[in-house]
Amino acid sequence: MEEEQAESTLQFHDMELDERLLKAIAKLGWTEPSAIQEAAIPLMLEGRDVLIKARTGSGKTGAFAIPIIQKILNAKQGATEQAIRALVLAPFRELCKQINANIAQLTCKCSKDVKSMDVSQWDTGEAQRSLISIQQPDIIVATPAKALMHLKNKNMVLDQLEILIIDEADHILSSGYEEDLKAVLKYLPKVHQSALASATLSDDVTELKRLALRRPAVLKLEEPEMAPASQLTHYHIGAEEEEKAVILYVLLKLHLVRGKTIVFVNTVDRCYKLKLYLEQFNIPTCVLNSELPAAARCHSVAQFNEGLYDIIIASDEKNLEQPDEAPSTSKGKKGTRKKDKEAGVSRGIDFQFVSNVINFDFPKDIKPYIHRVGRTARGKNKGTALSFVSINERPLMEKVEEYLRGGSNETVIKAFQFKMEEVEGFRYRARDAWRAVTRIAVREARLKEIKQEIFNCEKLKTFFEDNPKDLQSLRHDKALHVVKKMPHMADVPEYLVPPTLKRLAGISSRRRKWRSDDAKGSGRQKPAEAKFQAKRRNPLLSMEFSGFSKKTKK
Repeated sequence: MEEEQAESTLQFHDMELDERLLKAIAKLGWTEPSAIQEAAIPLMLEGRDVLIKARTGSGKTGAFAIPIIQKILNAKQGATEQAIRALVLAPFRELCKQINANIAQLTCKCSKDVKSMDVSQWDTGEAQRSLISIQQPDIIVATPAKALMHLKNKNMVLDQLEILIIDEADHILSSGYEEDLKAVLKYLPKVHQSALASATLSDDVTELKRLALRRPAVLKLEEPEMAPASQLTHYHIGAEEEEKAVILYVLLKLHLVRGKTIVFVNTVDRCYKLKLYLEQFNIPTCVLNSELPAAARCHSVAQFNEGLYDIIIASDEKNLEQPDEAPSTSKGKKGTRKKDKEAGVSRGIDFQFVSNVINFDFPKDIKPYIHRVGRTARGKNKGTALSFVSINERPLMEKVEEYLRGGSNETVIKAFQFKMEEVEGFRYRARDAWRAVTRIAVREARLKEIKQEIFNCEKLKTFFEDNPKDLQSLRHDKALHVVKKMPHMADVPEYLVPPTLKRLAGISSRRRKWRSDDAKGSGRQKPAEAKFQAKRRNPLLSMEFSGFSKKTKK
């Protein structure tokens, strides 16, 4: 087994890529290959098996997608028979859809010659077999379970497969896909090229490498698991349950946290509790968890990336809920819920241009923390990770801090300077709103959201296929309205905002500007002038404007 490091400065046009593929790469704005792309693409074009190890956001998808497309274009120059030539396996449906979208972008100039299809969203049946037959894809993207299902039902045949890709390889076996993957490998021809892409080189990856690769080139970038301190800043705030609610309300309502934000919690119920809590302050949010249909999850991420909303509340699927939290929402053992094991939020998904990650609940281990904060500071962008830490969560944070230090004495997770006494006026509002979200309200919201999303995904599926523009109007951050609405909670009186935060939130200048614009644009009077005119119209006060005085002289 070889371990290779590339030190050359190859550009995309030096890799003998098809002109159409180069145009698509330029359209994506990729001016030069990332380090892992520069190392992997030439080796894959040579037909080598490759193990790609690089952190999230380093360009792993492009590293295997570009050579797949190029090799299919080369094959079609001398062959006319249509066949599935590449299979891409990933552990999550959201990731499958994302990979398929990336491939579609890279084939935009050669879409007639190279077709890709994501079958991870499908169930088995004659319709799927017919669709694959009609579309005649060159590339299939699927989860191991869905790929095996379609192979068993003969919806697709892989006799002429040339390339196998396993993305997020470190998660494939740990998620219980070992048997599915071994079964899929039996359907593949003996001679084919394979590549594994992974963020870590764990024992699971070593086992998978033995199963799928032959004398692979190991491309291991010497880089940290996370973005450097110059790019990603870590903060923590010591806070208990209700204090967390107050701080989050202040940060979001006063715009002290700006840009796209993902708020992580540890359970699905906590997703809905936070959503209902923020609804009362007119702060729209979108919920993302494993109970929602796959199409709804993917659509939510797509709209978030497009900028339709700025806040997503996501549950970390590594931390499963306790069975006594609420009644079941689907068939199964009493007290348990049916989750989609092919769902993933905290890793692999390409959330674009995320400025902030907020850990409302601190993660239960080191890896979930790394994967959560990896949603921000991707590529060359900067980001912030802010963790709320209760007394009980303090040991978890210290464990993560020790790991991130790596033996140095420098503090990584810095204390966020936030004085609770300055926002004391917000506490009563936050406390009332937090307590208003009862377990019954959470359960009702949860059922309502799931039913609503299932209806949108199933009943309207055909309609949206025929009317894709109408799909844009289907938002996932709408209010659920299961908690009594109090309109006054949506407004923040200026007297509540401490002087030190007014400047940061821009409240004073913003309100002064509104009054000025209001007076100029709408024809309404300025407050002082309006007060003067009101006094003149009042018969009890107007006498002093007519030369009389309210006080009589003796």
